Amino acid sequence: MIDLPVVPANQMQRKPDWLRVRLPVGKEYAHVRGLVDEHKLHTICESGNCPNMGECWGAGTATFMILGNICTRSCSFCAVATGRPLAVDTDEPNRVANSVKLMQVKHCVITSVDRDDLKDGGSIIWAETINAIRRESPDTTLETLLPDFRGIWDNLNRVLETRPEVVSHNLETVRRLTKEVRIQAKYDRSLECLKYISQAGLRTKSGIMLGLSETEDDVLEAMDDLLEAGVQILTLGQYLQPTRSHHPVIDWIHPDQFERYKQFGLNKGFRYVESGPLVRSSYHAEKHLFEI
Repeated sequence: MIDLPVVPANQMQRKPDWLRVRLPVGKEYAHVRGLVDEHKLHTICESGNCPNMGECWGAGTATFMILGNICTRSCSFCAVATGRPLAVDTDEPNRVANSVKLMQVKHCVITSVDRDDLKDGGSIIWAETINAIRRESPDTTLETLLPDFRGIWDNLNRVLETRPEVVSHNLETVRRLTKEVRIQAKYDRSLECLKYISQAGLRTKSGIMLGLSETEDDVLEAMDDLLEAGVQILTLGQYLQPTRSHHPVIDWIHPDQFERYKQFGLNKGFRYVESGPLVRSSYHAEKHLFEI
């Protein structure tokens, strides 16, 4: 077990003013909202209470999580349940593809829990889901936010062979904090995963959460490591503590510092940097496809 900083309930930090979230509005959002409710569709945007749901849905972007909702890993920042996952649902690719079609999603982001219990790491369902979406919605572009497949690159390659338009794997935090924040993950394995994606000739993306006690030097080191791995697109956002049992927020990063990091990243050579308190992995995902 790794000891985490404990913040008593009466000392929980209040969110600063710059973390205010606008209520989702707009004709496109209302249209998607109606389809989701009518057909009981499932998106991570909704179940995760994403602060950018209205903006993304209005732009025709939605995120789906496959392979169940129980993860085999227990990262201290993540609200997804940890335990023994249920059996793989072989019809899931068709159901996800049907949801994408009903919602008329223009740019679809797919992610998943870690399935270290499976020999293939879930890569077969991954590939089948991408192929099913392409059959049902051939004009929909795809971004895949992948796990590291425990470094078994044959499993990763099974997904890469489907050639998604953008392939993402999140570094999540800086090297110094990885053992504390991503208990069963490895910093260098994530970099190796990203390098493998980049060398496959695919548009490569990664993300880092801030506010976990990292320093500016830590973040700049991570940027250099990601560029060395061939990452082209970087997202930086404020970590928010899901529950009191998760890793506490150590720092609230001011928007000015996020802008500073954005300029650092662009100057270092990233082709696109999304950096702000409310930025999440799939924020402005459609721009990462069309604007670089």
